[in-house]
Amino acid sequence: MKSYLSLETEAKLKKLQELPPHIHFIGIGGIGMSALAMILVKNGYSISGSDRKKSLTLKELAGNQIHIFQTQEESNIDEILKVHGKNILVVTSSAIRQDNLELSQAKKYNLTINHRSDILAFLIEQKRSIIISGSHGKTTTSTYITTLFSYANRNPTAIIGGIVPLYKKNYNFGNSEFLIAEADESDGSLVKFNSNIGIITNLELEHVDHYQDLEDLIKTIKKFAQKCEYLISNFDCENIKHSIENTKWFSIKKIHNVDFALIPKKSNGYEIIAEYYEQEKFIDIIKIPVPGIHNLSNTVAAIAACRVAGILFKDIKKGINNLQLPGRRFEYKGLWKNRLIVEDYAHHPSEIDAAISIASTIINTKHNISNISPKRLVTIFQPHRYSRTEKFQKEFAESLSKSDLVFITPIYSAGEDEIEGINNKTIGYELEKLKPDLTIYTPENNQNLIKLIKKHTIEKDLILIMGAGDINIICANLFLELIKNKSINNNLAA
Repeated sequence: MKSYLSLETEAKLKKLQELPPHIHFIGIGGIGMSALAMILVKNGYSISGSDRKKSLTLKELAGNQIHIFQTQEESNIDEILKVHGKNILVVTSSAIRQDNLELSQAKKYNLTINHRSDILAFLIEQKRSIIISGSHGKTTTSTYITTLFSYANRNPTAIIGGIVPLYKKNYNFGNSEFLIAEADESDGSLVKFNSNIGIITNLELEHVDHYQDLEDLIKTIKKFAQKCEYLISNFDCENIKHSIENTKWFSIKKIHNVDFALIPKKSNGYEIIAEYYEQEKFIDIIKIPVPGIHNLSNTVAAIAACRVAGILFKDIKKGINNLQLPGRRFEYKGLWKNRLIVEDYAHHPSEIDAAISIASTIINTKHNISNISPKRLVTIFQPHRYSRTEKFQKEFAESLSKSDLVFITPIYSAGEDEIEGINNKTIGYELEKLKPDLTIYTPENNQNLIKLIKKHTIEKDLILIMGAGDINIICANLFLELIKNKSINNNLAA
């Protein structure tokens, strides 16, 4: 297949030296901010950053000559100015509140302040870019594309919203002409990006703190699509098909009038076997070593991006055998007291449905993982944001109702103010109405949550921990006795 990137795009390239020599990140420990900081420091910039939360990410940043402030005070900005002068750039994100002390001090001194998306947009201009957007699956699809590129010896620069198993980090500083990154639609900032290849994985209402309704989201995605040189979209998503003008389509359901199709033939809790087609022509049978039909859609999107970028299918196929889910995407953690522990980033009803579907398949097919065959599905769900909980409480209940036992934790605010009458119990009420016989616990705090998990789970439970907040850290305190079971298939452990 012809590489559409053979067109002349060099005129848009800029030199990295156009940024100031010192850049300070407020909230540098965030998954997106830390990746940008690492790419810039490896490009020769002087970098500093602040974050209140201690993490392994901050240790890695500090180990790469990035100065870390463990508080966010006005004095941090004063200290930076003493060393570097006023020719610095301050980078913030949508997670940083306007009353942040560092941000206020930077404004007081009239320093240049950019959103993280501005820095990503700048980096996108430096290379041939593959930019992934959509309501769900961005991190997984980005991880797959990055992995396939690497196994095809096209070492890309990558800025990913999760931990890529191949790199064991959320970025890669590559030596090829390609950059792979996610386009975050949560705050509308993706309209800044000029992509060579753009991907839209799917489209449904999300981030209700920013978008009034689905039409509002579609308007933003249309702007992103119009700025892509080539666009690859999901033919199976009605919201995309009826709203977005497209260049190439991918599907896991249809072959006709589709450019790239991956049709499932066999699926279980650990792999999928599928037939691959290009422009309606059968190419090969592929074994994808990751669970979940939704991940099949992410896989064919990744294959499509690689093919449009000019990578031969035979080189892509080598990489498919090495695909792994990014961290916290149905990640097998091991056994705790003969219970199988799985973590997932799911925080939207559709994502919960997808994670529960994989777990149910494992239980129903009696698949033996880590020396046990799970018999019961226990879900621990941490709602993320008050606005999302208010909008989707009934949908959350519908998704969680497919469990055998449910724990719903207090809401992780993500910096939002509380909404009166909205809490974990509101989901519990909806769930109780929907499925009265289901045992549901809505503890007041995380200490009670831990006590309830200890008391009410039993051997051979599959415990599925879901949420985009800190639920994984909370549960880690419980599962200190968890010893990673080496009998877990390496293709399963992300």
